[in-house]
Order: sequence, then structure tokens, then C-alpha cells
Amino acid sequence: MDWRARLRAGTAIPAHPLALTAERKLDERRQHALTRYYIDSGAGGIAVGVHTTQFGIRDCGLLAPVLQLATDAAGESEIIKVAGVCGPTRQALEEAELAASLGYHAGLVSLSALGHASIDELIDHARAVGKAIPLFGFYLQPAVGGRVLPYSFWRRFVELENVVAIKVAPFNRYQTLEVVRAVAESGRAGEIALYTGNDDHIVLDLLSPWFVGGLLGHWAFWTSSAVSMLERLTAIKLGGSMRPDLLALADQVTDANAAVFDAANGFRGCIPGIHEVLKRQGLLAGRWCLDEQEELSPGQMEEIDRVCRMYPWLSDSTG
Repeated sequence: MDWRARLRAGTAIPAHPLALTAERKLDERRQHALTRYYIDSGAGGIAVGVHTTQFGIRDCGLLAPVLQLATDAAGESEIIKVAGVCGPTRQALEEAELAASLGYHAGLVSLSALGHASIDELIDHARAVGKAIPLFGFYLQPAVGGRVLPYSFWRRFVELENVVAIKVAPFNRYQTLEVVRAVAESGRAGEIALYTGNDDHIVLDLLSPWFVGGLLGHWAFWTSSAVSMLERLTAIKLGGSMRPDLLALADQVTDANAAVFDAANGFRGCIPGIHEVLKRQGLLAGRWCLDEQEELSPGQMEEIDRVCRMYPWLSDSTG
């Protein structure tokens, strides 16, 4: 099965964090180990150079080394490699060409830098990037830098020949369904895979007939558990029995996400929260981010303690 077929079949794609030393330098050994952890946990893909990897890697010359490290760690595995593609068209095209040259299969295209662009300009941007690498569309919630993208945009976007998937992450049911509708009405539902990025609705998205997998920062930790959960939910959609406890699981996952991602404070502690859990798993040495001011919010550590204590079955570790 080629990578496109595996992407359409559905899989878990963790959004890859950045491992740093206490001096805020790239920790190559732990970065390599993180990639191996995702592969060994059964993830079918990795997304590198995305928000969870920290956009600041572009400002300090780390984008190419980090993309290369993930490729090296993946080795001969069949893992699907997705690269974050950011910025205005010239920058995005350069990043797409870099990712393609390093063996990445698709580019997750952020439109955050085009906040005032018209729909025509957004489509032209996507078309240009799609000439360099297959497109993984991205509906990012406005609360963390995205913009509202109407049905009219998605209906045109899915007509682009090189679109292979869309990460749907507006954290809004109305907007989520507009993407689903655009894909369905295009007649390309069998070609374009929908991946949830709605951290507040992960389980219920995956129980719907529309979503085949997730591309999630939430799956950057406790990945083995996440893979098992996805397999269980997929089996139910294929004819297994639906159990009421899945509704409880949906709320538990959302509660855990709220603590780790710092939803109470507008997601300011999102990346340090992910790092804290990975530190507890023994995969990172600390919570360090490129920005020295990026730390846990007041009370966030206690919230992470709480969800780890309340939901041990969501974890890969005993920490």
C-alpha cells in the first residue's frame, strides 16, 4: 500500500515537538528518540515543522536540520512524513521544495501569514505550493493565529489536483462541517482524507464517518495509547459495537487536553504543557522552549497533575 492509500485509510499523525537542551540548543539525541518513539508506538505518520515544533525554528536556522533529523530517524520505515509549510508564497514555496527534497510526502499549509488575503489569493497561494509538494490543507482555529475560512474557500481548495488531505481544526462544529460538506460535494471524498485537529472533539470526530485519523499535538504524548484508541474507534465504525463508555472517554480526552494545552489561558502554555508530559515520560529532559518567556501558566502544573491522576488509562507511562 503506497503512502497515499495509507493516508486515506487513516492513521495517527503526532505533531512532532522540538527537543532542546537547557541552553535552548537542539538536542539531537532526544529529537531522534522522539521520532523513534512515535514509530515504535504505531503512529502511521509524523508532522514536523508545525506549531508543536515551534515556528521559531525558522528564525534560528533549525528548520532544515529538524526536518532532516526526522527523516534520518524514520530510516526505512513506511511512516508518512508531513512538513509544516508557512509564510507568504515565496517562503512557503521554498519550504515546500526543501521538504520535498528531504523525502516528505505532503506539506501542511498554514495560511496564518495571509490573514488579509482574498480567497482568490489564498487559492493561488495553495496552487503554487502544490506544484512543489502534495497539499495537506489546514483549517487552524482563529484563537491561535488562524482565520475563518468560509465554505466557498474550501469548495475551491478541494478542486486543486494535488490536495491529498485536510487537517480540520477550527474548534467549531459549524466550520468543521463546512469542510466536510465541501469535500463531499466535490465528489473527491474517496481521494481527500479528513484528519481531525479539533482537540476539543477528538473522539467524537473519529467516531464520525468523515474523519479517518488525526494530526494532533495531543498525540505527541501518550502516543501508544492514542494509537490503540484510534484502532478501537475505527473498528467500531467498521461494524463493532458502540459502547456508552466511549462518550465518557470523549470527555476524558478533552479534559486532559484542556489541562496540557492550557485552554483556560488561551493556550499560552500549550507547548510547555506537551513538553512537561514528555518529560514525565522520560522523552525530554525539560520543558525548555526557544522563547525563554514560554512557560506553563499559573496553575497549569496542578491541572496536568490532576488529569494524570484521574485518567491513568490515557497515559503510556506511570509518571
